Amino acid sequence: MSNALAIAAATATLRNLLIQKLGISDVTARALDKARDNISGDQVNLFLYQTTVDPAWRNMDMPRQTKPGESGQPPLPLALYYLLTAYSDDTDDVKSQILLGRAMSVLHDHPLLDKTEIENASSGVLATSDLHEQLERVRITHEPLPLEELSKLWTAFQTNYRTSAAYQVSVVLIESTRPAKAPLPVLTRGKDDTGVASQPDVTAPIPPFPMLLGIGLPAGQTSARLGDLLTLTGNHLDGAPVTVRLSNPHLAAPSPVTINDQTATAIEIQLDDTPVAWVAGLYTVAVEIGTGADLQTTNELPLTIAPRITSVPPPLDVQRQADQSAAITLKTSPQVLKQQRASLLLGDREIPAEPHPASTDTLTFAVKKAPLGTHFLRLRINGVDSLLIQRPPGQPPVFDLDQRVTIHD
Repeated sequence: MSNALAIAAATATLRNLLIQKLGISDVTARALDKARDNISGDQVNLFLYQTTVDPAWRNMDMPRQTKPGESGQPPLPLALYYLLTAYSDDTDDVKSQILLGRAMSVLHDHPLLDKTEIENASSGVLATSDLHEQLERVRITHEPLPLEELSKLWTAFQTNYRTSAAYQVSVVLIESTRPAKAPLPVLTRGKDDTGVASQPDVTAPIPPFPMLLGIGLPAGQTSARLGDLLTLTGNHLDGAPVTVRLSNPHLAAPSPVTINDQTATAIEIQLDDTPVAWVAGLYTVAVEIGTGADLQTTNELPLTIAPRITSVPPPLDVQRQADQSAAITLKTSPQVLKQQRASLLLGDREIPAEPHPASTDTLTFAVKKAPLGTHFLRLRINGVDSLLIQRPPGQPPVFDLDQRVTIHD
């Protein structure tokens, strides 16, 4: 397929076409202000004034013969815009108008660039452009350009306006240099090569495959914390062996959980309280049942893991400095990675954490114009807040009194 030389190859092909059909030698590809340098006779100038990305080809694969499952990177699809201008030694421009008409007639009667024409015109360094190998044909189309736009174009080059015609040449597909993906062929499709089991109606009372329907959190919490017991509900969850996978994009491996109980419709798990194996944020939860060819994986459900403020003794006591600023240092579980966003919600204010160049369980927050008094705290890691609200059984919800700070002079 074509490469970065394809633009120049397209221009060279157009020049060669006009030279052959018009019978003149001076067919140039110069900027408008340089077109007549050292030329006084008949001349046609082909100026490439604009290139744009063709929207119809922007996200399409490069046309090629590929095997099922293979995928290439989208090409760079370009539309080239040329300004065709004719010159002659005739002072009243009659001869140049005749030459312009002949050139426009050539392009009108030649709407497609032939493979052989491109290959013959691409000599020297352009011989490796491979534009002639492009499966999609290169088309020449007249581009109506308003007089105002034409005038602006000539004015930009500070030269006198001449009657010209604009043309679009497309599409030129420049192949991406990024490698394509070509996975190995599939040997079998499911057990005994029976294909993929599917059910169009996933709302059926009992689907034939393992499925997660919900995640039960303790005491009405909106997020889970390390050490919490969770209940995964669904269908066909009683296979063996069973693995519960909690994945986060910041972690290379799933976080550790302990399976306490398992039935066909529910699995009770406990999040292992191992702070270095977790991060606060958004996770996906899935259940894997079986091994090898019999392995089945459920759908994924989202789960947020909230940070826990572990600073002791609560409540925190902080002294304000002479400039009314205060530094609040908190310990948290799980760890906070250097690429994670961390902030402190102090009352109704959000204060970003001081930079932490490595994974840490200790964060510092510089509070300007720190308000005196006792205030509730919330720690926010990657958009997930520590759980400030407690819901005792049979009682109204209350704020967690351990998540407070007292600021004094």
